[in-house]
Amino acid sequence: MKIERFAEGISLKRSVEAGTADQRKAVQDIIYDVRKSGNAALHTYTERFDGVSPGELLVSEQEMEDATAALTAEQLDIIQEAANNIRMFHEKQIRNSWFTTDDTGTMLGQKLTPLDAVGVYVPGGTAAYPSSVLMNALPAKAAGVERIVMVSPPGKDGKLSPAVLAAAKIAGVKEIYKVGGAQAIAALAYGTETIKKVDKIVGPGNIYVALAKREVFGDVAIDMIAGPSEIAILADETAIAAEVAADLLSQAEHDVRACSVLVTTSTSLAEEVASEVTKQVALLPRHDIAAASIRDYGRIVVCGKMAEAVEAINELAPEHLEIVTKDALEIMAKIRHAGAIFIGRFSSEPVGDYFAGPNHVLPTNGTARFSSPLNVDDFQKKSSIIMYSETAFRKNAEKIAAFARMEGLEAHARAIESRSVNESGKGPE
Repeated sequence: MKIERFAEGISLKRSVEAGTADQRKAVQDIIYDVRKSGNAALHTYTERFDGVSPGELLVSEQEMEDATAALTAEQLDIIQEAANNIRMFHEKQIRNSWFTTDDTGTMLGQKLTPLDAVGVYVPGGTAAYPSSVLMNALPAKAAGVERIVMVSPPGKDGKLSPAVLAAAKIAGVKEIYKVGGAQAIAALAYGTETIKKVDKIVGPGNIYVALAKREVFGDVAIDMIAGPSEIAILADETAIAAEVAADLLSQAEHDVRACSVLVTTSTSLAEEVASEVTKQVALLPRHDIAAASIRDYGRIVVCGKMAEAVEAINELAPEHLEIVTKDALEIMAKIRHAGAIFIGRFSSEPVGDYFAGPNHVLPTNGTARFSSPLNVDDFQKKSSIIMYSETAFRKNAEKIAAFARMEGLEAHARAIESRSVNESGKGPE
């Protein structure tokens, strides 16, 4: 890994391509075809991109039972325990409607309503991500969403991963379709003969899925446009180099564009971690991916003091941040921008990916400056409630009408004055 000294104005940002013109055009064509041809387009694209005919798109009850039977009792217990942790964490986020009344009798408030239908995209094909099912479906469940629709690309056998289906069953997802890619996003956004459209689409995917979510945004809501995974580790001389290197590689193995950064106040730790990364990456099954990620996006930044290190982290605004230092809680309080913060030696990033409970769907590419992890609020909408009393209306009518006229909106003013009836019962002339 490259080692460099922190300097004022240093940029830890990376440029992430938002897709090529050809990729964007391909996605637009797919969406158009799905809107026009429905299920027929889904079958065509599944055969073309996944190399398999999905047959019946809807996953049957028998497939769900077979999936559960294919896993060991230990595997099912692990998924169930992870689900329990995730459920409990998100249930603590639930907000309630509220109302307040003043002495005039005016009532104001906020009404929270779950979304009617949410689509959950789960990557698949050559890999299985049961954690994605839990992290996307369980907050929606906690929010009270009644219809959760899951889509995922089938494997070469035309089926979905047993672990993914078992996780869906544990999360209470019953409507599942064997379709992925941009075509699945289009189906969720606009509907087909089989798949009814949803109100919001969540979940990670490849560049085509990300571009498709961007295209349909506005017709439906989306969670975010997720980029390649990121980890930043803020460490001092108390950190153990082998552990830091392992955590950096835990993200590097995701994608050749994944970003792994160590920010440290210790030159000796920087050198030891660089050496450890070289040793450990050679032993990984996904060596080629991790090595390319480290080569192109891996960095070690050495800072003269901890204040500089904190500044560097806030400038990066990483998806995942580990703090492995003395006084880690004190330092955490100074972090303004990070998707998830892991504190201490035993809070390795995969703890959050799978088991602790907080959501692993996180803002990437610096968007932690203004956005948050996926949470229960993402699956509810808020309506303002206004029930104005006659007393408050009479008191404030002239001021409201005057405000409307300041903006040149005469009809607004007259709407207020129409309620100021004269003694004959007639409105204003």
